[in-house]
Amino acid sequence: MPDTEVRKGQAPPAHTREEFRERFRARFFDPAFRAEDEAIGRLEEIAWQGYCGARKSPVTRKAGPGFADPDFELSVEWLATRNTLIAAQQRWGDAATPSRVLVINGATRNDGTCPGEMSKSFRLAQIARQALTAGGMQVDLLDLSRLASDYDRRIHPCKGCVSTAMPLCHWPCSCYPNHELSQVNDWMAQIYEQWVSAHGVLLVTPTHWYSTSSPLKLMIDRLVCADGGNPDPTSTRGKDPEKAKKLELAGWPYPQHLAGRAYGVVVHGDVAGIEGNRRALCDWLDWMGLIAAGPASRLDRYIGYYEPYATSHAALDRDEAVQEEVRNAARALAQAVGELRAGRLSAPGRNLARPRPK
Repeated sequence: MPDTEVRKGQAPPAHTREEFRERFRARFFDPAFRAEDEAIGRLEEIAWQGYCGARKSPVTRKAGPGFADPDFELSVEWLATRNTLIAAQQRWGDAATPSRVLVINGATRNDGTCPGEMSKSFRLAQIARQALTAGGMQVDLLDLSRLASDYDRRIHPCKGCVSTAMPLCHWPCSCYPNHELSQVNDWMAQIYEQWVSAHGVLLVTPTHWYSTSSPLKLMIDRLVCADGGNPDPTSTRGKDPEKAKKLELAGWPYPQHLAGRAYGVVVHGDVAGIEGNRRALCDWLDWMGLIAAGPASRLDRYIGYYEPYATSHAALDRDEAVQEEVRNAARALAQAVGELRAGRLSAPGRNLARPRPK
């Protein structure tokens, strides 16, 4: 028999009351809050009780019809996201809807925060956006740099539920919001909808230390639930690892919730690492069942190779070839979306059963 013991012993002890107070009060360091210290103290006590009571999802309702356990209490926030994704998937599959492409700027830099200047990735994303619009696509821009410049906007990290058992990873992710730990304002609820709504996705990203940027990696990890994720948290009674292990071993189907969308990737850098970065991103999208839009849509280029950072935008201004290559990546993606929706795009092996789908 497989060893499905749930291993314990890593989690640190709960915070003491004093530790909790220090953490909670840190957000009110600004002296302007001192006039409201009594009110802050009352809020602190409410938050402390939520922490002690493990009130991850303080507002729930019965799951209802369509779930394995209709009487199980589910978070109303998770249910709202689920319903949004179901509606988005229905629109996506309707041949009468306009073709949509999601352009993702993976750079963290923008002129609304410390660098004080926009990123080259954003400029390339805008070039791609214009080409896609000219190709008849409706374009949504997901600018991940907002994580660095928007108030309290978050993509919380993936907690690795899938590594305990695939059915423990819910679609959409049910790890957040977690009100017990103040893990709220999670952007992924909206990002999931943008991915589901898209017929094509174009990633535009810089290379940071031979790999992708921090915001893009956060989003990628949180999209693990799109590849094999469990759409029914009642089947695991929320986050019950023993139940999830049994479900996986009984034979899990690994549903690919984003399969059938076309993709393109534009990676740039200035010294090293662009090819590995591009390959990793394409491998990830291939694995999730997305369909490459051809060689022109998979681009890696140096901009201002070994030139000063201070003149990198000027280097992009001069490099009209890379600008046109980005346009071509967008054009190839637009063509792929059109052919895919018309049933003309060949994707050999797309419908073959995977003997090892993990």
